[in-house]
Amino acid sequence: MKKFKEPIFVTKSFLPPIEDYKKEIKKIWDSNWLTNNGPLHNEFKKKVSEYLKVKNSTLFVNGHLALDIAIKSLNLKGEVITTPFTFASTTHAIKMNGLKPVFCDIELVSYNIDVTKIEKLITEQTSAIIPVHVFGNPCNVKKIRKIAQKYNLKVIYDAAHTFGVEIDGKGVGNFGDVSMFSLHATKVFHSIEGGILTYNNNNYKEKFDLFKNFGITGPEKVEVVGLNAKMNEFQAAMGIVNLKYIDDEIEKRKKIAYEYRKLLKDIKGIKVLEDIEGVKHNYSYFPILINENEFGINRDELFDKLNEYNIFPRKYFYPLCNEYDCYRDDYNIKETPNAKYVADRIITLPMYSQLSIDNIEKIVDIIKGIKNE
Repeated sequence: MKKFKEPIFVTKSFLPPIEDYKKEIKKIWDSNWLTNNGPLHNEFKKKVSEYLKVKNSTLFVNGHLALDIAIKSLNLKGEVITTPFTFASTTHAIKMNGLKPVFCDIELVSYNIDVTKIEKLITEQTSAIIPVHVFGNPCNVKKIRKIAQKYNLKVIYDAAHTFGVEIDGKGVGNFGDVSMFSLHATKVFHSIEGGILTYNNNNYKEKFDLFKNFGITGPEKVEVVGLNAKMNEFQAAMGIVNLKYIDDEIEKRKKIAYEYRKLLKDIKGIKVLEDIEGVKHNYSYFPILINENEFGINRDELFDKLNEYNIFPRKYFYPLCNEYDCYRDDYNIKETPNAKYVADRIITLPMYSQLSIDNIEKIVDIIKGIKNE
């Protein structure tokens, strides 16, 4: 197989028709309101809450600060149980709030936190669980809720990957005390950068608003040490426009995922994730797990060879958070063997709505060719 003339990257940001965006941002020039809860911000907040089917939402400049502020607002102390199989933001937000991340191993089926292993990690110092809906597949929310209620723990979901995902018709942002969505440019849905906290407790709104605006409560009054985490009008405008296209985007991604699954199903040594019954998926990523004994070469070798064909997948998530230089001295990687197994074998293939079926077929043919070399 010949290599691609143009590079095929793991993702490609969706951009709406430029005239749509121009029409929306013209309102900024008309109002001269660029940030601080402007009219576009408020319109986007209303529309995105309706789309996600949630009671309350608060918008932020990015997902990381949204998660940071959720942790601050819930007054978490001591230890927080989470997964090592996630992006750095999850662990950093815990650590930078003076808390100790306690890593729970993951399931080998969904790659989400293993709910059967959470309870043994709970101590008198545990204040919360921060699970991650990995690759857009929701965690076992029912079991996590039962554990949290039993031990009086808060639950903050890192829902960065799950915009638009539903469980039995219920928006995924309704579970736990708070859910954080990332609206980064590479996500299924984006507002260039951005983040959302969704929640059912009305009392959280005041705290979230306070922390995202320096703790200011009036022209001459600052009550808490806060951050600058406000979403601006340009981001909100992109969000408003992209909401018009999100359902079509997800449908295109679904077709791509199904095509990948069909073409990869007979290749020994490759495992793909399947849809979960009762879940409306958003097809945010397409991960495959490489069993080197059956496939013939390991993940790293496949990754390097794909690069030679101008295909640039991603080892995601790799390395594990408990393998980072800034954490590794405090943790024993042997305590999360499933996460280690997956992180060493996972690779996410190119997935974005503009990816053609012809290119998917060529990518899979190249994978087959590499296996048979």
